[in-house]
Amino acid sequence: MAPLLEVKGLHTEFRTGAGRVRAVDGISFAVEQGETVAVVGESGSGKSVSALSIMRLVADPPGRITAGEILFDGRDLLGLTDTEMREIRGRDIGMVFQEPMTSLNPVLTIGRQITESLEQHLGTDRPSADRRALELLDMVGIADGARRLRQYPHQLSGGMRQRVMIAVALACNPKLIIADEPTTALDVTIQAQILELMKSLSLRLNVALVVITHNLGVVARYASRVNVMYAGRIVEAGSADAIYHDPRHPYTIALLRSVPRLDRPRQARLDPVDGQPPDLTRLDGGCAFRPRCRFAVESCGQAIPPLAPAGEVGHFSACFRSAELGAARDVAA
Repeated sequence: MAPLLEVKGLHTEFRTGAGRVRAVDGISFAVEQGETVAVVGESGSGKSVSALSIMRLVADPPGRITAGEILFDGRDLLGLTDTEMREIRGRDIGMVFQEPMTSLNPVLTIGRQITESLEQHLGTDRPSADRRALELLDMVGIADGARRLRQYPHQLSGGMRQRVMIAVALACNPKLIIADEPTTALDVTIQAQILELMKSLSLRLNVALVVITHNLGVVARYASRVNVMYAGRIVEAGSADAIYHDPRHPYTIALLRSVPRLDRPRQARLDPVDGQPPDLTRLDGGCAFRPRCRFAVESCGQAIPPLAPAGEVGHFSACFRSAELGAARDVAA
């Protein structure tokens, strides 16, 4: 059976005064029905542009999808007209954007922002749409829904605004939800609540979920599979267990080491990722992570390592030394 979403060799670039920026450079991944998949990486790694490319929301100019396929439910989204794509957005694919205060319309009530997609995509009449909006607020854990529907975004807390965004994304019973950094502006306690809510709704409604984040620790208990991105490429992919317990790319290892852990002494210092992300207009023919990598060798500067099998079945790493990293960890264990 074909995956619900299958991205194949996707390339998205931006034309700038400094040169061509290959923000997404040939990524491929799949999402099954009802599955939660995480896309992880630092700012500038191409995560959000990948999501916007799937939704066909990359502004042209300056952005442009130059190659690849985005197969959703058997249809190539890149071959659809703008009108056909507008029907897909909101109805079949919902999106939770990074900052709800800038994503929600400040001059429309919460109720109107939920009912709008119901009326547009499903042809729902106003009374039925209002009842559905009330159900959705209850579903995402917002009490006193009748009053909240009459309020505006500025009258809600950050956590409640993010819950409203989830309600908007769920309104038309989509098959897939893409959540772009859904917890960035929230405190730690609210982050956990939002992620638990999204995971529980995904399981209850059998909705596939793509969670985009910069924090590997955030998705440890929520994602079944993880794709780690760096400089527009997927550098490691596999099951969450494989990524967390047997990482095979130096970037993944560095990200894991930089996450605070409760099983370490309180006085233990974090191990940050050295250096800065690369300038995407000046990438050479070698591994983009090479300048920051503690394991780099001469061959890393001569070619870009392909995403190749590493470790268990379904685990892939784009590193010439992935086998050595695994063997060294086995010896240390």
